[in-house]
Amino acid sequence: MTDDAIARLPDLAERARAVAAAGGTALHARGPGLEGRACLDLARTLGAAAEGTDSRLFVNDRLDVARIVRAWGLHLPSAGLPVAEARRLLGKRVLIGRSVHSAEAARRAHAEGADYVFLGPIWETPSHPGTAALGPEAITAAAPATVIAIGGITAERARACRAAGAYGVAVISAVWRASDPSGAARAILLSLEERS
Repeated sequence: MTDDAIARLPDLAERARAVAAAGGTALHARGPGLEGRACLDLARTLGAAAEGTDSRLFVNDRLDVARIVRAWGLHLPSAGLPVAEARRLLGKRVLIGRSVHSAEAARRAHAEGADYVFLGPIWETPSHPGTAALGPEAITAAAPATVIAIGGITAERARACRAAGAYGVAVISAVWRASDPSGAARAILLSLEERS
């Protein structure tokens, strides 16, 4: 998942290709402060990086951009569009997810038709300073929602998330700001495959 600063990196395309080639299952175009054209450019850059790999493109919040680039998924912020409205406009082919900040909100999003939720922050994270960490136990409590854990994720913590029942993890700093994004992505993916 990107943020505004990552979206502006001069070597973003190169980093995105490295992450996709390493086996990252999704590249998530997110830039809350980006205008429409910049968000579209970001999605196109990540989409091009995913071509020829098993990586899929997800777009955060911008249904219009998701439609233009034919994204695999649309990710809705916690106070974003209703899942049903997004589904009506995008159809069943596009996965729709929602950001949530509690196990109860995860279960609610699941009941509303979200295909998955980003639940977090599981641990403290620089992207949400001052926000209390939920801890891995929130993942278990979110069932039956399909949980992608986010917030302070490292390779070691990814293993703990999987053990708590997470389908997967989403990262920003741990991969995009790493000196070796490909190696960082591989380490996280390997830890998700390990059995605790």
